[in-house]
Amino acid sequence: MTQPIWRSSVVHIGSDAAELFEAGVFILFGQPVPDALAEVSLVHCGPESEFQPIQVGDRLWIGNTSMRIDEVGSMANGNFRQLGHIVVYLNVGDADLLPGAVKASGDVPVPAVGDQIAVHRDPEA
Repeated sequence: MTQPIWRSSVVHIGSDAAELFEAGVFILFGQPVPDALAEVSLVHCGPESEFQPIQVGDRLWIGNTSMRIDEVGSMANGNFRQLGHIVVYLNVGDADLLPGAVKASGDVPVPAVGDQIAVHRDPEA
């Protein structure tokens, strides 16, 4: 049984974010978000608990859709802890990974304001 290690809620979806979602790119940003990034971001209200670093094998949930974390960039956890910012590339295979991003695999979610965002970990992993 997985356990949530990080949770937040969607408070705003930028007007240009849907186009990125269709391409499998999710830019998460915690409040406050710079105006220039708000239009492409899935903005959340910040974590509900103390930060735990994301690791390979964790599950990222957006609403009712789960994705497996396959790779974590070298700066991803630092950015996520400090800014609530991370870029998720979904189903990109062997593409190079930017330091502040993660790769994930799974179905492409259609986020909505009010959806919960969560990272779950199998305690036996």
